Amino acid sequence: MISPSSSSSDRTTSRKSADRAEPSADRTETPRATHPRLRAALETFPPYIPGNPPKTVEGLRPYKLSSNENHLAPLPAVLETMAAHAVNPAQYPDDSALALRRGLAARLGVGIDELIVTAGASELLVALTQITSDASTEAIYPWPSFEMYPQTTGLAGAGRIEVPNRPDGSHDLDAMAAAITDRTRLIFLCSPNNPTGPALDDRELRDFLAEVPDDVLVALDEAYWEFVTAEGAARGLDIWADHPNVVLLRTFSKAHGLAGLRVGYAVAREPIISGLLKAVIPFGVTALSQAAALTSLEHWDEVLERAALIAATRDDFAQALRAQGWEVPQAQGNFVWLPLGELSAAFEDACVEQSVAVRNLEHGVRISIGEQPGLDRVLDIAAAFRAEHFG
Repeated sequence: MISPSSSSSDRTTSRKSADRAEPSADRTETPRATHPRLRAALETFPPYIPGNPPKTVEGLRPYKLSSNENHLAPLPAVLETMAAHAVNPAQYPDDSALALRRGLAARLGVGIDELIVTAGASELLVALTQITSDASTEAIYPWPSFEMYPQTTGLAGAGRIEVPNRPDGSHDLDAMAAAITDRTRLIFLCSPNNPTGPALDDRELRDFLAEVPDDVLVALDEAYWEFVTAEGAARGLDIWADHPNVVLLRTFSKAHGLAGLRVGYAVAREPIISGLLKAVIPFGVTALSQAAALTSLEHWDEVLERAALIAATRDDFAQALRAQGWEVPQAQGNFVWLPLGELSAAFEDACVEQSVAVRNLEHGVRISIGEQPGLDRVLDIAAAFRAEHFG
């Protein structure tokens, strides 16, 4: 008679023996992956690639005009603040950025609960996508425009609708409105548009927003708003005040000259801010960065004066290119766009050989406004390039 315990042991032994048995000859084994499996969505968009540094050429001073950086040094008061706050890094910063948000609220005339401070406006783009988008949704954005729009929406698995800009480089808002479907949850607008340059017209933007459903979030990216001089250009704060589904994105990286400190902010209604707070990185903005941004904010008029100087240099540079025969779209940021198409790489190479870095974005070349000698060198390169390729 076999006891129950013996029967159980035999069955266990039998299972172990079966587990060790050789696979049958007609059984095909699935090959083991040689690396961790990543999401298929990663294959649908390119990574963000920053602007290249200039090539070292003997006898030439290099100029980096590829990253839309402010070529002016930060204000002296900001540098003093940075030195004073370069202290104990063992402590976390204020995660709420309360002092900076108070300063922004007073300056912009918005509620403190309608503001969020993040590690650059780039973090906001990621967070906005996370709180609105997934594989069941669609996002709409102009193209060419900021390269992070397809990146962030692609990471979320959302359907991506790229709407070509008009021939003059401006957003085709009629086509963007026509692209809206029941799946649309997020729309990116960029004013001035990086890299092509035009700013959104106030009347056109208001007409567009009237066609956008109230449950679709519209991110108005105003990274370069301080440089805008065009009459009739949309003012983000006025637009936001009239449209609860609009989120205004701004940064201290450009006009304030603090790109290396990574400080951005958004103005939005409180429910949207609450959602963003769940998506951003905790303690993402250092105490030093917050203090420097607050000091720069306290010198608002000086920042705008410097932005106006850069805008004037931009206009002169754009006009000099037009005088050579180039078609230069309306430039309203701290950069100028040359729509070179298939000649973009050749123009970039010509600049590289003269120790100037510009940004080749395939559709064209973006040239950041820098020091005047660097811009003069680009004008010489552009004139020689035009003579070679256009006769």
